[in-house]
Amino acid sequence: MIATPTEKKSVYKSYALHNYRQIPQLSRLTEEQIKDIDVVGHVLPFKSNNYVVDELIKWDNVPDDPIFTLTFPRREMLKPEHYKKMEAALDSGVSRDEIKKVANEIRMDLNPHPAGQLEHNVPMIDGHKLTGMQHKYRETVLFFPSQGQTCHAYCSFCFRWPQFVGMDEWKFAMKETELLVKYLQKHTEVTDLLFTGGDPMIMKNKIFATYIDALIEADIPNLQTIRIGTKALGYWPYKFLTEDDAEDTLRTFEKIVKSGKNLAIMAHFNHPAELSTDAVKQAIAKVRATGAQIRTQSPLMKNINADADIWATMWRQQVNLNCIPYYMFVARDTGAQHYFKVPLVEAWTIFQKAYQQVSGVCRTVRGPSMSATPGKVQMLGVSEVNGKKIMTFRFLQGRNPDWVAKPFFAEYNDEAIWLDDLKPAFGEKQFFFENELNEIFNEELNKNTVDNFE
Repeated sequence: MIATPTEKKSVYKSYALHNYRQIPQLSRLTEEQIKDIDVVGHVLPFKSNNYVVDELIKWDNVPDDPIFTLTFPRREMLKPEHYKKMEAALDSGVSRDEIKKVANEIRMDLNPHPAGQLEHNVPMIDGHKLTGMQHKYRETVLFFPSQGQTCHAYCSFCFRWPQFVGMDEWKFAMKETELLVKYLQKHTEVTDLLFTGGDPMIMKNKIFATYIDALIEADIPNLQTIRIGTKALGYWPYKFLTEDDAEDTLRTFEKIVKSGKNLAIMAHFNHPAELSTDAVKQAIAKVRATGAQIRTQSPLMKNINADADIWATMWRQQVNLNCIPYYMFVARDTGAQHYFKVPLVEAWTIFQKAYQQVSGVCRTVRGPSMSATPGKVQMLGVSEVNGKKIMTFRFLQGRNPDWVAKPFFAEYNDEAIWLDDLKPAFGEKQFFFENELNEIFNEELNKNTVDNFE
């Protein structure tokens, strides 16, 4: 009798540049494809694990398998000039420090922190710059626990890839729970706290629970929802099934719910294949049994899921597993965006065709959405006014809450992939939010300067 995932002991094993050649299935790749992993993996972070390799990737379909593309470096993920630069450095036999220097030069060309994350989102309190937090939208604070700044495996599209490449000046991390609690107590407008990373579910429960216990003990009235952004269900469901502290983690989830807080697991699923194993189905059921809700999200990416049928299938499977489809994002303008990008008009068409295929219970999903500098912007569609095509957008979140739900219009551009590529429609010189956005940035700069001297 074959053991089910909850009966057998699954031991986590990671693969990265130093040991990925131990993967037996690698024999299916050509030497050129293996070299590509080496070259690209020295620039963009690479990490996989035995669950992804053995249970998710369909090796008969490699290199076109979507999960392989999602987790393994490919030549096309670097622009030709960047690939040649790193290839030359590796072939020349220079020192590791020189290779790292070349890698960092390339990384600087890849927009390592999109949407002004370092400049505009990091809050201050009592003269301390809280480098492990972001507070971009009024109601929601993002928290980056220092012990959660890695993942069970890395996504090749990841917009937070600088977290993993050893460049500390680009890294968000914080472990001072006292300052976190103090900030939430002071900022009573905050209702939601999002644990993010990396992946906070990489932490052992004894560490994760210290944060949760401090928040519950502080009894912060304005804090209503604790969110956990995680890829663990997709990349390592055994976190909730067979790991030594799996039951402790689930009890911590129950503790959050019993304290009166809403617990939302923001689960990243990028393809229906990640929802197909017995392990993930059992893990979802166990997490749901704690009283947590699971909301699902993913970027839309060429070469992985840029197909309406894939999205419709994924949303249906998620709903059937009692998850809530939440967001379809546009690939961020960072890292290997040139490889994954889908133009906004095409993204909207894919969303519309997928949306048409599903019932109302799946239509909780919003998209396609960009997390841009001024806020979270959704493309609503293509319209025609006086015989001329225009693109319609609205804010789902904004640096000024008054912008939320306001529609605005851009000239039709079927090549645009990001907000910065758009021009206002109807002859307007700028979008309605641009002047105020500059004022907000100036106010933040002045406030942070004052806080630094207090």
